[in-house]
Amino acid sequence: MTIKPLADRVVVKSVEIEETTASGIILAASAQEKPQIAEVVAVGPGGIVDGKEVEMYVKVGDRVITGKYSGTEVKLDKEEYTIVRQSDILAIVE
Repeated sequence: MTIKPLADRVVVKSVEIEETTASGIILAASAQEKPQIAEVVAVGPGGIVDGKEVEMYVKVGDRVITGKYSGTEVKLDKEEYTIVRQSDILAIVE
């Protein structure tokens, strides 16, 4: 099963980042805050949204930074994804 976003929506998957404290302790993913860096899995077509033309700037494979509490979390085939509007993406990580 695949997710095909509509309009200006983007499907992202959180990137697991191993975090180490200043003293060298590696924090488990469950002990960390929700990651803000994600990989784009699918991109909607853009088009007219709320009466304005929306051009999609992100593409599949981009690493992006999203708002901390933005989007809708969904679970599909034992994988967790977040669906966000393109305007909720703050930056592309290069």
